[in-house]
Amino acid sequence: MKIVGVTACMTGVAHTYMAKEALEKEARKRGHEVKVETQGSMGIESDLTQSEIDEADVVVLAIAIEIEEADRFDEKKSQGKLITIDPSILIKDPAKIVDRIEQL
Repeated sequence: MKIVGVTACMTGVAHTYMAKEALEKEARKRGHEVKVETQGSMGIESDLTQSEIDEADVVVLAIAIEIEEADRFDEKKSQGKLITIDPSILIKDPAKIVDRIEQL
């Protein structure tokens, strides 16, 4: 399964990167391909291309703020292939979130 995501928190520091690490670690542990873009105090890092988004089976937005270029995910949202959660939820229980992803 191909998973892409964006993480972003209020200050754009700790939770942004902790959520990215939690998703990547759990998804890879289960054999999934994963790429996570961060939007934080350092700007946008690990930018997702439109083709990466289009090819993904699911998009995870672990965000506590509005993100830049959110319209890139409109098609996945209309397909029911987008999960939006608070970064703290992903950090606390990444297994539960990946379970949810696998059910889509």
